[in-house]
This record gives sequence, C-alpha cells and structure tokens, in this order.
Amino acid sequence: MPLKPTVSANDHIQGNPQATIELVEYGDYQCPYCRDFHYTVKSLQVELGDKLKFIFRNFPLDMHPNALDAAISAELMAKHQQFWPMHDLLYENQQHLDDNSLMQYAKQLGVTKKQFSADFQNTALIKKIDSDIESGLRSGVNGTPSIYINGKKYQGDYSAQALLSYIQTLI
Repeated sequence: MPLKPTVSANDHIQGNPQATIELVEYGDYQCPYCRDFHYTVKSLQVELGDKLKFIFRNFPLDMHPNALDAAISAELMAKHQQFWPMHDLLYENQQHLDDNSLMQYAKQLGVTKKQFSADFQNTALIKKIDSDIESGLRSGVNGTPSIYINGKKYQGDYSAQALLSYIQTLI
C-alpha cells in the first residue's frame, strides 16, 4: 500500500533531504516495539549515512494511556526546534511518560514548565497528530511501528540486518 500523503515540509525529517532511501515510521512513544525500532533506525542511520532520510509520523494507540501526551510533547518541542531530541528522550525513557516526566524532559531541552504548560494547550498540536493518524489510516497502518520505504509499505523483517539488506537492494 502506498504512503498517503507523500513526505512534505509538514513532516519531521532527519537526515539528507536528497537521500536515495526515504524511511517513514508511524510510531507510538509508548509502544515497546517502536522503542526497539528506534534503536534499529539509529543503527541504519549510522550504516547508511547520507543515503537515508528518516521521517517520523505520530500514531498513538488508544491502548497506551500516555502515548498521546507524549506525542503532543514531541510536537510541542518542534516549536522550540527540539523535536528530535525530545523524540529520542521519549523512547529512551519510555517507562516514564507521565506528565511530570514530560515536563522534566522539556526542561532538559530548555523549555520552562510555564512555556510547556501553555504550549501543551495549543490545539494545532492535536491537529498535527490527527493529520498523522489520518495519513496512517489512509496508508494502511494497522499497528506500530509501521514503516514505508520509498513510499511503499514494508512488510518484511524489522531487524536492522534484514532492513539493511533490503535497503541495499534499493541503492
């Protein structure tokens, strides 16, 4: 199933914008499989360097009570040019995604409690997350993580070695 919509300036993009390989993940910050995949992506980024562009889209699952607030926090930090550092903190501290922990991570990244609390109420953040979820549903996401490589849903093994082998056939 193809990725809908394709990657745009509205997405969070990490890596070379002109990379040969475009890897899109629909993820949930409270999903243990997504946490594992976070480290897989880090490994792929080291192996592939400028050949890989990574895009993250939110897909918080209802079964994870802190996933939506974590997604809002990451989107909130984008306003402060700290999306990727917050993204990393959320996965690295997945067992601590309560409100106080989210504020503490923001503080670590230079955002005060007052700023965080005020920004957290911004309805544009929820609209961005809803847009990500809607695009996931249109793209055939039925769980997390779900990934798309160069616009097509990847259905193979999610291990770093298997993904690297597959990606190398595309380079």
